[in-house]
Amino acid sequence: MIRRRKFLTGLAALSGLMTASCGWKLGDVKASSTLSSAFDKLHLFTWTQYTDSKLLKNFSTQTGIKVLADVYDANEVMLAKLQASGGGTYSLIYPSDYMVEKMVNKQLLKQIDSQRLIGLDNLFPRFQNPEYDPNNSYSIPMSWGTTGFIYNSEKLTTAPQDWDYLWENQQKLSKRITLINDAREVIGGVLKMLGYSYNSQNESQIKQAYEKLQILKPDIAAFSTDAWRNQIMSGDLVLAMCYSSDAFQLTRENPKLKYITPKSGSSLWTDTIALPRTTSNIDGAYEWINFMLKPEVAARISQRLGIATPNRAGFELLPQEIQNNPTLFPPEEVLEKCERLTPVGEFEEVYGRYWTKLTSA
Repeated sequence: MIRRRKFLTGLAALSGLMTASCGWKLGDVKASSTLSSAFDKLHLFTWTQYTDSKLLKNFSTQTGIKVLADVYDANEVMLAKLQASGGGTYSLIYPSDYMVEKMVNKQLLKQIDSQRLIGLDNLFPRFQNPEYDPNNSYSIPMSWGTTGFIYNSEKLTTAPQDWDYLWENQQKLSKRITLINDAREVIGGVLKMLGYSYNSQNESQIKQAYEKLQILKPDIAAFSTDAWRNQIMSGDLVLAMCYSSDAFQLTRENPKLKYITPKSGSSLWTDTIALPRTTSNIDGAYEWINFMLKPEVAARISQRLGIATPNRAGFELLPQEIQNNPTLFPPEEVLEKCERLTPVGEFEEVYGRYWTKLTSA
């Protein structure tokens, strides 16, 4: 159900990315001597934005391991495919934080052998023992971000600061705003505005959030996770609820666009690297994880792909203008008010019921 981030075009299935030089050498990573020709392929199942030809070619050049990548646009798509195939042939997958919890409970992930990792201590402390996966037993953080608003600073002379901006300026924003097409994110944001938890399991609170959204609905142009980008770039929209990684890309292209994380709090998410229980190349998988933990690699990926790295050593290699960019790296006082989305079990049905009423009425 949770979809997130910009899915780059023209990358539906990367394969056979081998020895060509990519123009940025990120340090030596040698393939394990135990790798035989039968295990010289690494098959990734990932979000599109986390792979590109430069990254895959560089890894292949340095290790001799051929990388193939399939991509998905939602955690649930990945989960369904793995369940349908009994794990499939994937060496590595990229579940988001809440999905790690779900997959551990379903016994779909292989526990990580920390003795085979090099560079885990490069991570920021908050990512070394995350609440969704204590001690990184089943996952390694890859990127992180927040949910907030991107807006046109030329057309909105008063900048939004919090969720209540939408209701206070409802007529001015009419039909020129979009919200993410996601029940937990949208209802969660309104719950936060009302002083409740993003992960509330109180139906009375969910109903209050729904009623608040019903007031706003006539002036919402659409519930859209992806389609808003072209519209806000063209000026058809003046504000869109979005993920920080998406916003960073667009604010780099158009300085008139700005991003804010609501001051009363929002959602905080992390995408990870994990081993499916049936991983097809365990040695190659650890080579990849250790490659991704290298500070030089983390910094270059963050800078080129526009994602927030959880790697402290990599962060320290970034240019100051990126380190100080609050879209990618919000100040601590903002993060303290954010919450991670967590699985709510059977209560998910309550969110779904009110979401259906809101979006179908």
